[in-house]
Amino acid sequence: MDNPEYDVIVVGCGPAGCTTATLMAQKGYQVLLLERDESPSFKVGESLIPGTYWTLKRLGMIDQMKKSHFPEKYSVQFYSQTGKPSTPFYFFENDPHESSMTWQVLRSEFDQMLVINAEKHGVEVRRGTHVHQVLFDDKKAVGVRAKLKPDKDIRDFKAKVIVDSTGQSALISRKLKMNVADPKLKNASIFTHFEGAFRDEGIDEGATLILHTENKDSWFWYIPLPHDRVSVGVVGSIDYLMRAKEKGVQTIFDSQIKKCKPLQEKLENAKQVFSVKVTKDFSYRSKQIAGDHWVLVGDALGFLDPVYSSGILLAFKSGEMAADCIERAFERNDFSAEQLGAFETEFISGMEAFRKLVYAFYSKEFSFAKFLKRFPKCKQGVIDILSGNVFKQEVHEIFRPMQTMCPVLEDLSA
Repeated sequence: MDNPEYDVIVVGCGPAGCTTATLMAQKGYQVLLLERDESPSFKVGESLIPGTYWTLKRLGMIDQMKKSHFPEKYSVQFYSQTGKPSTPFYFFENDPHESSMTWQVLRSEFDQMLVINAEKHGVEVRRGTHVHQVLFDDKKAVGVRAKLKPDKDIRDFKAKVIVDSTGQSALISRKLKMNVADPKLKNASIFTHFEGAFRDEGIDEGATLILHTENKDSWFWYIPLPHDRVSVGVVGSIDYLMRAKEKGVQTIFDSQIKKCKPLQEKLENAKQVFSVKVTKDFSYRSKQIAGDHWVLVGDALGFLDPVYSSGILLAFKSGEMAADCIERAFERNDFSAEQLGAFETEFISGMEAFRKLVYAFYSKEFSFAKFLKRFPKCKQGVIDILSGNVFKQEVHEIFRPMQTMCPVLEDLSA
């Protein structure tokens, strides 16, 4: 029999939503997790960074990840427009703890692991449930209205707190017109998987590679995956990448590979697995992250350019921080925007550290090799950000010397 009211309803069972739902269920709260899709779908965002370890530990999933077939990732390496590789940024150089190793994942499998783990902790999961409206009593969120498959029945669900984890659909922030686009980061990506591509050996086998094209107008990711697969995608401004879209996206993708000699060499004996896919990588953030009885997490809160693989880390941390604020809301019987969004300052500061380093990456005057040759003491700060250790003010100290080489913009909220 359906429960008429829950403590928490989470809409969307991606990494952020599963995190909030699981952590609340661990504390004994009655949680309903609603998901539109019947099963996890293919997604990019396949590379974790070390900062995800601590959320995975709270979720009780570290042993499961260690036993998985996901390749282990110890570093990230950058290739310049001339094809010259940087020295790998090994995460353990800052912290030799086991958390300095992470994984490259198939998102459909990883996301399903998160959902199953949520159910094990007592979360009620309903798939095939399309939430199309958050119900408000004045400004107070009181529930959601959903269409249930297969009969398309309309059903209302009520809860004390509504968590919007609907990804870039951003159910609440779009309705309330709260999203602020980043004016400089309007990019697109074209991507696919390859089999039989080159892999390094040993500790570098699972490394993420970031490769500039020869004109530095675009860049590629190269992410080793299970089953002898490699995820390869090109990112550039929409105006640049899609200017010849009448030729077809496969032709555009192939032409970009020809502008990246190291990538050509790695794919020389590889076979493309499926047709290329396209997505818009617009960066944005909601100017409000919580309201009366509601809170945003994951991409519903904001999305950032994928160059540093920050997506799952930001999803995990927003979901985790939101859960802690929701727990305190129940303890204090205070479901205000101030209480549910009390993690805003800390979270946005971490997100801004990534965003500023993204801006540096896209500057044609900047390279990590030149920066660290000039400011070698900044290496720890760079590795901190690449590892996801961004929720501390010290990481922002590298941006002052960085401004001598390239523009580092003020906070999006400034």
